[in-house]
Amino acid sequence: MSYIFIDSLDGFQRVGIVENHRLVEYHLEKEEKKIVGNIYRGRVVNVLQGMEAAFVDIGEGKNAYLYVKDALPKDLLYNGKRYKISEVVKSGQEIIVQVVKEPSGNKGAKVTTHIEIPGRFLVFTPFSNKINISKKIRSIVEIENLKEMGKRIIKDDMGVIFRTASEGIDEPVLEEEYNILYNIYSKIEKERNFLPCPKLLYNEPSLGYQIIRDSLNDETEKIIVNNKDVYDNLILTEETFPFRFSDRMELDKDFSINYDIEIQQDLQTALQRVVSLKSGGYIVIDETEALTVIDVNTGKFVGSSSLGDTVVRTNIEASEEIARQIRLRDIGGIIIIDFIDMKNKNDISDVLSILRKHLKKDKIKTNIIDITKLGLVELTRKKIRRSLARDFHRVCPKCEGRGHIIE
Repeated sequence: MSYIFIDSLDGFQRVGIVENHRLVEYHLEKEEKKIVGNIYRGRVVNVLQGMEAAFVDIGEGKNAYLYVKDALPKDLLYNGKRYKISEVVKSGQEIIVQVVKEPSGNKGAKVTTHIEIPGRFLVFTPFSNKINISKKIRSIVEIENLKEMGKRIIKDDMGVIFRTASEGIDEPVLEEEYNILYNIYSKIEKERNFLPCPKLLYNEPSLGYQIIRDSLNDETEKIIVNNKDVYDNLILTEETFPFRFSDRMELDKDFSINYDIEIQQDLQTALQRVVSLKSGGYIVIDETEALTVIDVNTGKFVGSSSLGDTVVRTNIEASEEIARQIRLRDIGGIIIIDFIDMKNKNDISDVLSILRKHLKKDKIKTNIIDITKLGLVELTRKKIRRSLARDFHRVCPKCEGRGHIIE
């Protein structure tokens, strides 16, 4: 059974995806605090030549930071020349920016002037005139078809990215969504020269809306919502979708993840350092500021034939669970996996193939970079939101996150 749930209570939204009775995504959001995807009219308050960045007041407490590559105007971006931040923006200048990474710790939000507005099938990219295709679409014929459609539907030299979900979709549907996103951007542009500053120009839709937009597919049997206001708002926004979903909406005021045993068990596991595998093996996940390290161990699993078979079977089972935990914990940045040593190249290839297969289920792109000389698998996953652990954990005031107390 696969479904999306939106548990809205006391100003918080708990949104998740369950696939085959396992929790694979979970997002917790305080409704008034979300700013990723928002578009602001901001003011440059400081230009830091040595860091090639500028601080921008967007009216959200801490100043946001803008790197030079994210500040370059459309006509300068692709000419191959390197620019200094002082050549691109000036202190006191008013600019339109979009939040691409939320504030973290002492850092303010990261912003860009390269606005992107996502839809279900497309991402509208007014800053670029290019037609790009999701790398998850592999069919050469489909890629060429989408490129030709793109040439016909884009206007005013404003480009588009065809998302994975666009594969096999008819052109009128894609064109309709492009026009919806184009009109949203047009309204934003009209606000460019109007006071006050800073000012919120575009509020990224609710978390529930985003998950439905990005993750709803033919295998999703239903969308459970326990808040009537949220339910009604989603029904109203259906007209902005290029497809229907209201027939799968289910208002259940008694639904709560607090009383769902399967969801609670998966959540508890996702907050633990050690994750047990059905075979008796286990994986250990350690998140640090710089990277996340995942270690695979056979544990109690001794196999039935040979050591080599035991190792491969444990690594294969671990690959599937690692992909699910990365997605569920929303781990971003650099990820290092220490699989149990395998000597046979075919075994290594099989394990990596299974890892890739399950990572493809994640809408956030994850790249397997390489295997080091020490046999460690290097991955990178785009970091957008805080990881699940940061929503539930706080640093221990005694050990300050070291895990040890000096006696």
